[in-house]
Amino acid sequence: MFDSLSSKLQNAFRNLRGLGKISESNVGDALREVRLVLLEADVNFMVARDFIERVKAKSIGTEVVQSIQPGQQIIKIIHDELVELLGSVNAGLQLSGNPSCVLLVGLHGSGKTTSSAKLGRLLHKQGRTPLLVAADVYRPAAMDQLEKLGQQLQLPVFVRPGEKDVLKIAREALESARAQNRNTLIFDTAGRLQIDEPLVQELVRLRNLVKPQETLLVLDAATGQEAVNVATHFDQALSITGSILTKLDGDARGGAALSLKSVTGKPIKFAGMGEKPEDFEPFHPERMASRILGMGDVVSLVEKAAEAVDLDEAKRLEEKMRKGQFSLEDFLDQLRQMKKLGPLESIIGMLPGGAEAMKGADLNKQEKEMRHMEAMICGMTPQERRNPHILNAKRRQRIAKGSGVNVAELNTMLNKFNQMQQMMKKMGKFQKMMARMGGGPTGLLRR
Repeated sequence: MFDSLSSKLQNAFRNLRGLGKISESNVGDALREVRLVLLEADVNFMVARDFIERVKAKSIGTEVVQSIQPGQQIIKIIHDELVELLGSVNAGLQLSGNPSCVLLVGLHGSGKTTSSAKLGRLLHKQGRTPLLVAADVYRPAAMDQLEKLGQQLQLPVFVRPGEKDVLKIAREALESARAQNRNTLIFDTAGRLQIDEPLVQELVRLRNLVKPQETLLVLDAATGQEAVNVATHFDQALSITGSILTKLDGDARGGAALSLKSVTGKPIKFAGMGEKPEDFEPFHPERMASRILGMGDVVSLVEKAAEAVDLDEAKRLEEKMRKGQFSLEDFLDQLRQMKKLGPLESIIGMLPGGAEAMKGADLNKQEKEMRHMEAMICGMTPQERRNPHILNAKRRQRIAKGSGVNVAELNTMLNKFNQMQQMMKKMGKFQKMMARMGGGPTGLLRR
């Protein structure tokens, strides 16, 4: 996410870190490079200029804390200004009434349909009872797509195949929501072009009918500076309350995210980080600023782990590890829990300095190896997973053939697992020995 922007900013920071003292000339030279990086990222020209001016004014007017290098202090100012630029705090949905209505609008291909389903899933987890409304009557198969996503996420979808009157669909959806005690309607509307005024006016009529508490503009993060023009046009027509940035998992230049709040005055409320339903999260400006500046986002990683990992299962596996009873079946469970966290690239990218550490690392190769390990273990019988010592040559040939690898790869995986098992047994014995001695070094001291 924003790999190019993040990498270039960190290169620019190398010059800042080297500053021995702060003066108007050397700060100006260092920030000129940061300004070029922002412009290359397709940040709005006025936004980039004002941002640099604010950073410069605060840098020159700041007394340097003795324990901190001057350059580090300027980077802290840049971080704080970036948080301010992105919106300061997370702006959640302001839902009231029964039912509440959320209108999703935007250009063709921005990701409205998938965002509708992902938002529905998120609200359902928060205890609300959403109803997805298929109000895109122009794009072929749009209704089918939303219906399938609803089935996948076990969310109800209001759909009227063949109906072309959007206002009629909206009226019936409101009646259906009241009848089913659904407290939140999410309207997936048709994509349209800025110049397509009749379709924009149709949205205005829909808004006037359902009186939504939230009108969210769905924007592709790769749109760049053009996103500002799109947002301005939709805001003038519909008075949007916020936006959803989609496709942030691609190497988007970042111009949309950095310009949007400043130009429209409306917050970014959610971010789409990938194709999976769970790759959708509230937009936290401080966390996003830290990611962009290569400082990681440990809070989001912990939240993601808490959602994806079964704590009881994790405790069970830890206990088996300590006792030296960890089997291939347990290893398979662990691999599957790791997969729930998402691609390795996104996990490492959330760690401080992770993006820098990833340079030169072939993460695709490592993910491929993990998939092969999973396939090999799945190719075994439950008995073979629990007792790998029974894997003779004939069994190994069968497993290798069934999982699409050669016997040498299977042997390598089994050898690594055996080494890991031996290490766990030694650790378990060491812990028992320390416990007998009084709980480790502190126990010895008590004696």
